[in-house]
Amino acid sequence: MENTHHKQSFWSKYVFSTDHKTIGTQYMIMGMIMAGVGGYLAYVFRYNLAFPGKSIPFYGMLGPQAYNAFVTIHGMIMVFWVGMPVLLSAFGNYLIPLMIGSDDMAFPTVNMMSFWIFAVSALVLIASFFVPGGAFGGGWTMYPPFSAGGYLDPNPNFFKALFSGTSLLILAVALELVAMLMGGINFLVTTINKRAKGMTAWRIPIIVWFLNIAAVIFMFSVGPLVAGAFMLLFDNVLGTGFYDPHRGGDPMLWEHLFWFFGHPEVYVLLLPSLGVLAEILPVFSRKPLFAYKTIIYLALASAFLSVLVWAHHQFVAGIDPRMATFFSIGTILISIPFAGIFLAFMATLWGGAIRMKVPMMWAIGFIGLFLVGGLTGLFLGSNTFDIYAHDTYFVVAHFHYTLFPDIFFGFFAAFYYWFPKFSGKQLNSSMGKWHFWLTFIFFNGVFFLLFFNGLAGQHRRINDYSSFSLISREPYQTFEQIATICAIGLMLTQFIFIFNVVKSLRKVKTGVKNPWEATTLEWVSDSPPPHGNFNPYPEVFRGAYDYSLPDAEVDFTPQNTPKA
Repeated sequence: MENTHHKQSFWSKYVFSTDHKTIGTQYMIMGMIMAGVGGYLAYVFRYNLAFPGKSIPFYGMLGPQAYNAFVTIHGMIMVFWVGMPVLLSAFGNYLIPLMIGSDDMAFPTVNMMSFWIFAVSALVLIASFFVPGGAFGGGWTMYPPFSAGGYLDPNPNFFKALFSGTSLLILAVALELVAMLMGGINFLVTTINKRAKGMTAWRIPIIVWFLNIAAVIFMFSVGPLVAGAFMLLFDNVLGTGFYDPHRGGDPMLWEHLFWFFGHPEVYVLLLPSLGVLAEILPVFSRKPLFAYKTIIYLALASAFLSVLVWAHHQFVAGIDPRMATFFSIGTILISIPFAGIFLAFMATLWGGAIRMKVPMMWAIGFIGLFLVGGLTGLFLGSNTFDIYAHDTYFVVAHFHYTLFPDIFFGFFAAFYYWFPKFSGKQLNSSMGKWHFWLTFIFFNGVFFLLFFNGLAGQHRRINDYSSFSLISREPYQTFEQIATICAIGLMLTQFIFIFNVVKSLRKVKTGVKNPWEATTLEWVSDSPPPHGNFNPYPEVFRGAYDYSLPDAEVDFTPQNTPKA
């Protein structure tokens, strides 16, 4: 079957494109822009914590309300507007059709609409800073009564309430979730219906499996939160009382609706990054992926368990101790599938001819950092310990050791690995290594010491500790200052990455097609892939990880290589 090409205008090719590769690039660029916004907010409030009462360079003085707004929107941006688009949406859109041997997504127009709804949601979020009263500052979890205006005014002014920071944040979240839902449907339908000839279920690369499992988790858990978000919006703009106990509502309802989605969301962010590792580790160890089918079964088990542990976020909310024990056990159980996946990754590396290229460095760094986050999560899974550590900087350090590797180390591993496919050019290896090591060192400098501040009792939502006798003393204030200096270094380090990308894009195309000598189908296509991806479309004869086969002339055998 031959692929046919047709000319496209500038607008149809680069702006309102239905090509999955352009849409993936749009998600990636938008996510990186939002990462810059979220990083700037983090710089401002971290500087305030380290040097309370001082004017902040490139901002000025930060009051308590603005501090809480910056912390709130930083958390929102990094989870919803960076974590989801830069891996799930960007690489999912770009890679799924290429890796299954298809020309595009099943619903290209829906795909385009999903990005533009996402872009509108980001604009609505940023707009919330510029309305009267400023952005919402009640925490990224948006708990009532902070987020439910109906508590204070059962007959609100509709337009004034609609254009408040609270309502705009709720609306932005609802729009973003709708956009991701549209994308997830596309992932599933495309993978099921548009695979190349011979691409059976057990020949699909792990990253495609994981992207689809993440989409299933998202679709299963997001409905209650979308409904809850609109109920919260109605409380604000219509004066309803869904979360007002004086009118028959219940603020705890929001916690259940939010965390029923909010904790599975952690695995929506994690699984695409683990899929990236599953592609990179075999390539750079020159070995087949260990226990391919077992990894998939473990991921499916984790998906099932992910929707059974949400209430461990509510151990201090008056939960029945018997139910707390159930959710504690579930939280500990969910670590077992991921331990199995990581053991399979270690077995893949064992005895391999390891090539420590830049993508491999990010993958190994991911494993090391995520293990810290996972092990500290076991502590917090115990309701007795969580009651002590809840809402302290121990929790902040824990979830950054979980989410930062998921989002950023996973993204950079994927970007350095697939950049030759995107562009037909190579990134500078030396700059890539500097970028990795400085990011790794500065990240640990920011968050490792905060475990100790959290155990000392430092609460996450207080902007000035100078009057607190314990936290204002040495060494804890010094730890805050070290963390802030490292945070600034972490942000500045990313300019090495930006410079590397810009410099590499300005090079003449070298026509690099398969620089890593990988086996999956995306490397069969030209670099960058043309409109339609393949000409002719490939046929698949083998699994995705045939490395170092005993009778092969070379140590990699692409999926479209016929069997003898």
